[in-house]
Amino acid sequence: MGGRGLEGKIALVTGGSRGIGRAIAHRLGRDGATVAVAYARDAEAAHAVVARIRQDGGRAFALHAELGRHGDAVALWAAFDAGLAEHRAGLAEHAAGSAGHAAEPGVDIIVNNAGIGLGTALATLTEEQFDEVFAVNVRAPFFVVQQGLPRLRDGGRIINISSGAARIAMPELIAYGATKGALDTFTLNLAKELGPRGITVNSVAPGIIDTDVNADWLRGDPAAAAQAAGVAALGRVGQPEDVADVVAFLASDDARWVTGRVVDVTGGSGL
Repeated sequence: MGGRGLEGKIALVTGGSRGIGRAIAHRLGRDGATVAVAYARDAEAAHAVVARIRQDGGRAFALHAELGRHGDAVALWAAFDAGLAEHRAGLAEHAAGSAGHAAEPGVDIIVNNAGIGLGTALATLTEEQFDEVFAVNVRAPFFVVQQGLPRLRDGGRIINISSGAARIAMPELIAYGATKGALDTFTLNLAKELGPRGITVNSVAPGIIDTDVNADWLRGDPAAAAQAAGVAALGRVGQPEDVADVVAFLASDDARWVTGRVVDVTGGSGL
């Protein structure tokens, strides 16, 4: 287990079956949280994440949640409640020797990681593409939080995965960048609204990360990989764990006095 002290906490990670979400789920699990790994399509990958967390001594369960359609948040939380109910006996046993409420239904950490990319410039962007990227990247997190608030305990954490594309001008990603800018504004307003409950809300903004989504051009083209590495001041492409470790910090009590912020995790890109 890690040393961040998330024992007894319950975390939801959307898009937790691969890439950054998978690394976040692994890290929160190592730090002691019970992790709900939400996935849209790849059940096998999600259950592999759960198995890895359990092999490392943690607790986790998978839940299906396809985001980007009306009613998605209600369905996600229904699946969360059902999955958590199956684990209550184990959670109660884990919490038996310590103070807290780990066996009670609810959630302590919400990580809105699920999202889709869209590498289309203004001139060729269709209304359908625009609607889809905003539905998944903005509307879904908005209503996941709205529907999750009755479950989110005081002193909890909301962490939204944004992007350096909200800060750095990238016309080829104009709609995607706009969704992440909207997510950062959502973060700011949530932090103000939920502050009286001791709930912190922050965005984490990665740069270019070596994930399966980027594998074709990052791992198959040495010139492209070198160019991508050169974007960051630190001179390399980011790894999912670089992001997960920052999320773990924000989820921990160490970050209790940080809220309403966008934490740049781009390795100093675009300085």
